[in-house]
Amino acid sequence: MTREQLEHAIRAACDIAEDDAVYVFGSQAILGEHPDAPRTLRQSVEVDVTPRTRMDRVDAIDGAIGELSVFHETHGFYVHGLPIEEAAKLPKGWRDRVVGVGSPETTGGKMGLCLEGHDLAASKLAAFREKDREFVLVLLKERLVKARTLLARIETLPLAHEERARRAEWVRLTVGGLPGKAPGRKKPRKGPPTGRGGKAER
Repeated sequence: MTREQLEHAIRAACDIAEDDAVYVFGSQAILGEHPDAPRTLRQSVEVDVTPRTRMDRVDAIDGAIGELSVFHETHGFYVHGLPIEEAAKLPKGWRDRVVGVGSPETTGGKMGLCLEGHDLAASKLAAFREKDREFVLVLLKERLVKARTLLARIETLPLAHEERARRAEWVRLTVGGLPGKAPGRKKPRKGPPTGRGGKAER
Protein backbone atom coordinates (compact mmCIF):
# COMPACT_ATOMS: atom_id res chain seq x y z
CA MET A 1 0.00 0.00 0.00
CA THR A 2 1.08 3.58 -0.60
CA ARG A 3 0.45 6.80 1.31
CA GLU A 4 -1.83 7.93 -1.54
CA GLN A 5 -3.93 4.77 -1.18
CA LEU A 6 -4.18 5.33 2.56
CA GLU A 7 -5.42 8.87 1.94
CA HIS A 8 -8.00 7.51 -0.53
CA ALA A 9 -9.15 4.98 2.09
CA ILE A 10 -9.47 7.71 4.73
CA ARG A 11 -11.50 9.94 2.43
CA ALA A 12 -13.83 7.12 1.38
CA ALA A 13 -14.32 5.80 4.92
CA CYS A 14 -15.14 9.26 6.29
CA ASP A 15 -17.65 9.87 3.51
CA ILE A 16 -19.43 6.57 4.19
CA ALA A 17 -19.33 7.00 7.96
CA GLU A 18 -20.55 10.61 7.64
CA ASP A 19 -17.73 11.56 10.01
CA ASP A 20 -14.89 14.03 9.75
CA ALA A 21 -12.22 11.60 10.96
CA VAL A 22 -11.40 7.93 11.37
CA TYR A 23 -8.85 6.18 13.56
CA VAL A 24 -6.45 4.01 11.55
CA PHE A 25 -4.96 1.17 13.56
CA GLY A 26 -3.94 -1.78 11.40
CA SER A 27 -0.47 -2.33 10.03
CA GLN A 28 -0.95 0.35 7.38
CA ALA A 29 -1.25 2.98 10.11
CA ILE A 30 2.55 3.04 9.86
CA LEU A 31 2.12 5.19 6.74
CA GLY A 32 0.91 8.02 8.95
CA GLU A 33 4.19 8.51 10.75
CA HIS A 34 6.39 6.98 8.04
CA PRO A 35 4.98 7.68 4.55
CA ASP A 36 8.02 6.02 2.95
CA ALA A 37 8.05 2.95 5.21
CA PRO A 38 9.89 -0.10 3.81
CA ARG A 39 7.91 -2.21 1.39
CA THR A 40 7.94 -5.14 3.82
CA LEU A 41 5.72 -3.08 6.14
CA ARG A 42 3.30 -2.14 3.35
CA GLN A 43 2.29 -5.57 2.08
CA SER A 44 -1.26 -5.53 3.43
CA VAL A 45 -4.12 -4.39 1.19
CA GLU A 46 -6.39 -3.84 4.21
CA VAL A 47 -6.90 -0.58 6.11
CA ASP A 48 -8.49 -1.00 9.55
CA VAL A 49 -10.52 2.02 10.64
CA THR A 50 -12.96 3.21 13.27
CA PRO A 51 -15.04 6.37 12.78
CA ARG A 52 -14.14 8.91 15.45
CA THR A 53 -17.74 9.66 16.42
CA ARG A 54 -20.01 7.50 14.21
CA MET A 55 -19.24 4.07 15.65
CA ASP A 56 -22.63 2.93 14.40
CA ARG A 57 -21.32 3.19 10.81
CA VAL A 58 -18.60 0.52 10.94
CA ASP A 59 -20.81 -2.03 9.16
CA ALA A 60 -21.65 0.51 6.46
CA ILE A 61 -17.93 0.90 5.75
CA ASP A 62 -17.50 -2.86 5.41
CA GLY A 63 -20.48 -3.14 3.10
CA ALA A 64 -19.43 -0.34 0.76
CA ILE A 65 -15.62 -0.55 0.60
CA GLY A 66 -14.75 -3.74 2.46
CA GLU A 67 -13.20 -6.98 1.29
CA LEU A 68 -14.56 -8.30 -2.06
CA SER A 69 -16.48 -5.06 -2.66
CA VAL A 70 -16.48 -3.24 -5.99
CA PHE A 71 -14.13 -0.74 -4.35
CA HIS A 72 -11.69 -3.58 -3.52
CA GLU A 73 -11.90 -4.95 -7.04
CA THR A 74 -11.39 -1.53 -8.59
CA HIS A 75 -8.59 -0.16 -6.42
CA GLY A 76 -6.79 -3.27 -5.21
CA PHE A 77 -7.23 -2.51 -1.50
CA TYR A 78 -10.13 -2.36 0.93
CA VAL A 79 -11.22 -0.79 4.21
CA HIS A 80 -12.29 -2.82 7.24
CA GLY A 81 -14.54 -0.93 9.61
CA LEU A 82 -14.58 -2.18 13.21
CA PRO A 83 -14.45 -0.78 16.76
CA ILE A 84 -10.81 -0.10 17.59
CA GLU A 85 -10.95 -0.92 21.29
CA GLU A 86 -12.65 -4.25 20.60
CA ALA A 87 -10.24 -5.21 17.83
CA ALA A 88 -6.92 -4.13 19.37
CA LYS A 89 -5.24 -3.90 22.77
CA LEU A 90 -3.59 -0.48 22.96
CA PRO A 91 -1.19 1.31 25.32
CA LYS A 92 -2.54 3.85 27.75
CA GLY A 93 -2.83 7.33 26.27
CA TRP A 94 -2.66 6.27 22.62
CA ARG A 95 -5.25 8.84 21.54
CA ASP A 96 -2.94 11.66 22.62
CA ARG A 97 -0.22 10.45 20.25
CA VAL A 98 -2.09 9.77 17.00
CA VAL A 99 -0.56 11.04 13.76
CA GLY A 100 -2.90 13.04 11.57
CA VAL A 101 -3.11 12.37 7.85
CA GLY A 102 -5.21 14.65 5.72
CA SER A 103 -5.53 17.92 3.85
CA PRO A 104 -8.07 19.62 1.60
CA GLU A 105 -6.10 18.38 -1.41
CA THR A 106 -5.52 14.73 -0.44
CA THR A 107 -8.53 13.77 1.69
CA GLY A 108 -11.04 16.49 1.02
CA GLY A 109 -10.42 17.90 4.48
CA LYS A 110 -11.18 14.60 6.21
CA MET A 111 -8.67 13.25 8.72
CA GLY A 112 -7.07 9.89 9.37
CA LEU A 113 -5.83 9.55 12.94
CA CYS A 114 -3.12 6.90 12.64
CA LEU A 115 -1.61 5.06 15.56
CA GLU A 116 1.85 6.36 16.43
CA GLY A 117 4.60 3.86 15.59
CA HIS A 118 5.39 2.67 19.13
CA ASP A 119 1.69 2.31 19.93
CA LEU A 120 1.21 0.32 16.74
CA ALA A 121 4.17 -1.92 17.60
CA ALA A 122 2.86 -2.48 21.13
CA SER A 123 -0.58 -3.41 19.81
CA LYS A 124 1.02 -5.86 17.40
CA LEU A 125 2.94 -7.46 20.25
CA ALA A 126 -0.24 -7.65 22.30
CA ALA A 127 -1.65 -9.90 19.56
CA PHE A 128 1.74 -11.67 19.31
CA ARG A 129 0.96 -13.67 16.18
CA GLU A 130 3.90 -14.64 14.01
CA LYS A 131 3.04 -12.00 11.40
CA ASP A 132 2.78 -9.37 14.14
CA ARG A 133 6.19 -10.26 15.55
CA GLU A 134 7.69 -10.12 12.06
CA PHE A 135 6.19 -6.66 11.57
CA VAL A 136 7.69 -5.37 14.81
CA LEU A 137 11.03 -6.99 13.97
CA VAL A 138 11.20 -4.86 10.83
CA LEU A 139 10.25 -1.74 12.79
CA LEU A 140 13.10 -2.40 15.21
CA LYS A 141 15.59 -3.41 12.53
CA GLU A 142 14.87 -0.30 10.47
CA ARG A 143 14.94 1.84 13.61
CA LEU A 144 11.48 3.20 13.02
CA VAL A 145 10.77 2.55 16.71
CA LYS A 146 13.04 2.71 19.74
CA ALA A 147 13.25 -0.32 22.02
CA ARG A 148 13.20 1.74 25.22
CA THR A 149 10.03 3.59 24.21
CA LEU A 150 8.39 0.38 23.01
CA LEU A 151 9.14 -1.30 26.34
CA ALA A 152 7.53 1.61 28.16
CA ARG A 153 4.39 1.30 26.01
CA ILE A 154 4.22 -2.46 26.60
CA GLU A 155 4.10 -1.74 30.34
CA THR A 156 0.79 0.10 29.83
CA LEU A 157 -0.92 -2.55 27.70
CA PRO A 158 -4.12 -4.00 29.19
CA LEU A 159 -2.54 -7.43 29.67
CA ALA A 160 -1.66 -9.54 32.68
CA HIS A 161 1.76 -8.86 34.19
CA GLU A 162 3.23 -12.14 32.94
CA GLU A 163 1.98 -11.45 29.42
CA ARG A 164 3.54 -7.98 29.39
CA ALA A 165 6.78 -9.49 30.71
CA ARG A 166 6.77 -12.04 27.89
CA ARG A 167 6.44 -9.30 25.26
CA ALA A 168 9.12 -7.19 26.91
CA GLU A 169 11.55 -10.13 26.98
CA TRP A 170 10.88 -10.76 23.28
CA VAL A 171 11.82 -7.14 22.53
CA ARG A 172 15.04 -7.36 24.55
CA LEU A 173 16.09 -10.62 22.91
CA THR A 174 15.19 -9.32 19.46
CA VAL A 175 17.10 -6.07 19.84
CA GLY A 176 20.06 -7.94 21.29
CA GLY A 177 20.28 -10.00 18.11
CA LEU A 178 20.17 -7.07 15.68
CA PRO A 179 23.34 -5.97 13.86
CA GLY A 180 24.77 -2.49 14.35
CA LYS A 181 23.39 0.42 12.36
CA ALA A 182 24.71 0.55 8.83
CA PRO A 183 26.56 3.83 8.14
CA GLY A 184 24.92 6.37 5.89
CA ARG A 185 21.44 4.85 5.97
CA LYS A 186 18.83 7.41 4.96
CA LYS A 187 15.86 7.65 7.31
CA PRO A 188 12.36 7.50 5.79
CA ARG A 189 10.32 10.70 5.56
CA LYS A 190 8.38 11.17 8.76
CA GLY A 191 5.08 12.91 9.39
CA PRO A 192 4.53 14.88 12.62
CA PRO A 193 2.35 13.57 15.47
CA THR A 194 -0.70 15.73 15.94
CA GLY A 195 -2.27 14.57 19.19
CA ARG A 196 -5.90 13.92 19.96
CA GLY A 197 -7.64 16.04 17.37
CA GLY A 198 -4.97 16.16 14.71
CA LYS A 199 -4.22 18.95 12.25
CA ALA A 200 -4.13 18.39 8.54
CA GLU A 201 -0.73 18.02 6.95
CA ARG A 202 0.16 20.72 4.47
